[in-house]
Amino acid sequence: MSGVLSALEPREVFQYFEEICAIPHGSTNTKEISDYCVNFAKEHNLKYVQDEDGNVVIWKPATPGYENAEPIMIQGHLDMVCEKEADCDIDFEKDGLELQLEDGIISAKGTTLGGDDGIAVAYALAILDSDTIPHPPLEAVFTIDEEIGLLGAASLDCSVLKSKKMLNIDSEEEGYLLVSCAGGVTSTCYLPVERQKKDGMTMELTISGLNGGHSGVEIDKGRANACQLLGRSLYMLQKEISFDIIAVNGGLKDNAIPREASAVILVDADTDMTAFENQVTKLDEIYKKEFISVDPDVTVTLTEKADGNEMPMTKKATDKVIVALLNLPGGIQRMSADVEGLVQTSLNLGILETKEKEVVFSFSVRSSVGTEKEEVVNRMTSLMEMLGGRVDCKGDYPAWEYRQDSPLRDLMVRVYEEKYGKKPVIQAIHAGLECGFFSGKIPGLDCVSFGPDMKDIHTPKERMDAASVKRTWDYILEILKQSK
Repeated sequence: MSGVLSALEPREVFQYFEEICAIPHGSTNTKEISDYCVNFAKEHNLKYVQDEDGNVVIWKPATPGYENAEPIMIQGHLDMVCEKEADCDIDFEKDGLELQLEDGIISAKGTTLGGDDGIAVAYALAILDSDTIPHPPLEAVFTIDEEIGLLGAASLDCSVLKSKKMLNIDSEEEGYLLVSCAGGVTSTCYLPVERQKKDGMTMELTISGLNGGHSGVEIDKGRANACQLLGRSLYMLQKEISFDIIAVNGGLKDNAIPREASAVILVDADTDMTAFENQVTKLDEIYKKEFISVDPDVTVTLTEKADGNEMPMTKKATDKVIVALLNLPGGIQRMSADVEGLVQTSLNLGILETKEKEVVFSFSVRSSVGTEKEEVVNRMTSLMEMLGGRVDCKGDYPAWEYRQDSPLRDLMVRVYEEKYGKKPVIQAIHAGLECGFFSGKIPGLDCVSFGPDMKDIHTPKERMDAASVKRTWDYILEILKQSK
């Protein structure tokens, strides 16, 4: 192995992780990495199945002494969230990542790293590759398109699986064992707009400098949503200055909190631009004060654009877009009354896109209470119908309910205490995990989610701690060793 991570241990894990990072594998672009896993199975003479969606299952027999042990599933997803800095020219459809290593911290230059969930695939392949690691019969399950609604887990035929124990390696904080998660759905709002011919000056209002983040993991951090701030800004400016919207755009993934959003608008040629700029400056100052602790670099800017060919929306359509942006719900809707600090229901406006005849708002809705998830969607639907729009839902996935009796959880707690002299934290989370689908399809499934330390996933600041990867590897091997 010769690469950025070649000096790190466990060598085999980082070798596979680096190979994975060289393969484009954003959501909906997982054919190549799925085939990579199939080729691995062929090269190692392991039984496998690849379904028509690209989900892959690889089986490995037990090592000597473990033939009578219950099989264990090692599970992770093949896709990653593709986010990049504005000045990064990577093409996620065909380019690999440019890995960086500094002081034991792994990242990717200008982009997300894909440690979520490439490290799970790397762990599994390294175990399947080994002739020396003791383990029960193994089922390595790799799913596609987890990041856009757990679509692979939803479509996977679980009748081929025999395991009643599942290690889901899709969490980002070492020392935490996740045992329950929220359900969710992707809800997309469509608002028709009419346009008109009109002359004037074309300006662009931009919200930038936000930290963003994972809409499940970081929704409780109080970080600003650029699309929502854009709606707030347009409403405030509209009270002072007349303009018509040409386009509003922001965000790239419905489950990532948008870091930037912009509105291209047409203002009358005789508009007092000094007054306009003063209002923008005032908004910039307001946001910097409000978000000083969580988004200190938030910036509101106004720039002139060259006149394009796009016609502005009518005044009525402009008003409707602003009303939708300002009033569609967002962020935390309810905290759990039973689990301190747990978000129970939330939603995130992750993608704002303007097309010729409509504006599209795409949300990731999450809740551990199914009826609350429905209620949020109903509120969105009610508003959109009043504005003449509609809401479509897809990728609905179930919550993963807490299991009182969990021999796997007990084993993992005991092993952790033996290795580190302290108990792990048992936690329910708000982010969606594939465990809910697997638990629903496999009666009696006992599963736990865990993983090494990663920070700022779903953003270009994503980073992974190499030492934590090593400790988590040792932890996994001990769990397998004690699973007789």
